[in-house]
Amino acid sequence: MNETPLRILIVDDETPARRRLRELLDDCAVQLPLVVVGEATQGREALDLLASAPADLVLTDIHMPDMDGLELARHLLKLAHPPVVIFSTAFHEHALQAFDVHAVDYLVKPVRVQRLLAALQKVPKLKPLNGERLAQLPSNARRFLSVTERSRVVLVPIEEVVYLKAELKYITIRTPDREYLLEESLTKLENEFGARFVRVHRNCLVAREAIRGFERRLNNDGDAHWEVILDGIDESLPVSRRQQSVVREIGREVVID
Repeated sequence: MNETPLRILIVDDETPARRRLRELLDDCAVQLPLVVVGEATQGREALDLLASAPADLVLTDIHMPDMDGLELARHLLKLAHPPVVIFSTAFHEHALQAFDVHAVDYLVKPVRVQRLLAALQKVPKLKPLNGERLAQLPSNARRFLSVTERSRVVLVPIEEVVYLKAELKYITIRTPDREYLLEESLTKLENEFGARFVRVHRNCLVAREAIRGFERRLNNDGDAHWEVILDGIDESLPVSRRQQSVVREIGREVVID
């Protein structure tokens, strides 16, 4: 009985690296049924390809422009059936110690055929990486947040986010164009993107660049409070008493006619 071939997606921004992996996979195919479902030059392209060509394994470089391999791996977890991820990298041995500690599989460039074959043979026994293990690896802040809509992963560029607001079990992501729902912790988002966002309320982070100013307003009880006036959207957000230092820190009061 024929074995089901292992479906593989190659992700690397360098053409020679993708070509070499293709050649090595051809060599491995003599001993292990496999099929390359596609190639991508960066993370966003990989996610688009996987929407129409599912894979069991993603072989991805770590250092890539726009979205690196570690961020790609985090977004892959939003898929209904996340693939196994094996990283390829030119990192030196010391930098890879964290990968060993957290049992994350990787291939050191230049990749050798026997090492690749050994990694491929382990794939059926492996589970997709979880977010907790990925968060322990040395990485930069994400450039995108990812949400699932109609079984598809949608990427939201961080630079487009006006605010993040916790509501029940979800985070509302607000951009100038629309809202998205995200299942993540507001505190963890603040830790990851603290340089870009400022907390104005226990349930709300606002992008510093989106703050046009602050306005003093009265609530229904006649008490005065500050509200954030935002660029790009016709909406203001209350500043809690505990967070009123942001008004002094950012210091832009506006008058709204």
